[in-house]
Amino acid sequence: MIKTDILIIGAGPTGLFTVFEAGLLKLKTHLIDALPQPGGQCSEIYPKKPIYDIPAFPEILAGDLVKNLMQQIQPFEPGFTLGERAETLDTLEDGSFIVTTNKGTKHHAPVVVIAGGLGSFEPRKPLIPNIQNFEDKGVAYIIKDPEVYRDKKVVISGGGDSALDWAIFLSDVAAEVSLVHRRNEFRGALDSVEKAAALAKEGKIKLFTEAEVVKIFGDEQLEAVVVKHNDAAKGETYVDADNFIPLFGLSPKLGPIGDWGLEIEKNAIKVDNSYDYQTNIPGVYAIGDVNTYPGKLKLILSGFHEAAVMCQSAYQKINPGKRYVMKYTTVGGVEGFDGTKKEAKKEVVQSILA
Repeated sequence: MIKTDILIIGAGPTGLFTVFEAGLLKLKTHLIDALPQPGGQCSEIYPKKPIYDIPAFPEILAGDLVKNLMQQIQPFEPGFTLGERAETLDTLEDGSFIVTTNKGTKHHAPVVVIAGGLGSFEPRKPLIPNIQNFEDKGVAYIIKDPEVYRDKKVVISGGGDSALDWAIFLSDVAAEVSLVHRRNEFRGALDSVEKAAALAKEGKIKLFTEAEVVKIFGDEQLEAVVVKHNDAAKGETYVDADNFIPLFGLSPKLGPIGDWGLEIEKNAIKVDNSYDYQTNIPGVYAIGDVNTYPGKLKLILSGFHEAAVMCQSAYQKINPGKRYVMKYTTVGGVEGFDGTKKEAKKEVVQSILA
């Protein structure tokens, strides 16, 4: 059995940063994630996608953010159970917990933190006949490596940020990019909409609005798609395509966590945001996109904040009656469990009377 101070379910950015905040409090951590590597959606779905709202980083690729977080938490030597899904939660007489994965791995901790992002998720697939026959043969629902599409003819469907951002990015990678959206208005950021429109005028993106992909063709691999226009006079357009990427978002599911007796609201876990993001089960917390409370913002930076606050509460639960005085890292430095220490250099001030 794996024993730790704080068991973190979910190894996305919020879960990883929890390791750092817990480490400052000398608390050991272990993470469980169903994916085979840390990073959550940032690693699995869009590692090459730029993120613009991380403080001090005007722009950073999602994969690089994960890489930096892994480097930041390395001194605190977290444990990982990867490729396994947290299945059951059992409460012991002393108030601590046993979490067992779908592969039977047991974890024991006095505090459990659910940082599972959207939970388990699957892409929303368009209702196109035989689309499943072309999955991994030209049809994909997420983009992991944009280099796969270099010099290819790519058709993207969708009207949100993901569809816009990838159409813009791939316009410099692919031989041809077509963006298909069933409405005239896009739901993405205004800057992205304007950029896509400008690229369409330059001929770098073929823009099909008020239209949708209704058929796909090919033998062993995808060869073409059919775009049906809402305007009957325009009929249908046959578009050559090596790749078709429908980006209609993800359908989130809590999975087995939804059966743990937690208070759920609209597929998210309700928490007490006025204090510490604890759930209705004492000792079980939920932070990041998986939780909900009045005023909740589903942002990575919000998850970072929630992790810091939650760890202070977890410290008190693990060490009842023990007083902890918070010190800024600029004053106390960072002392890792591996024996390393980072601290500001002490300046020597000489007296002018010496």
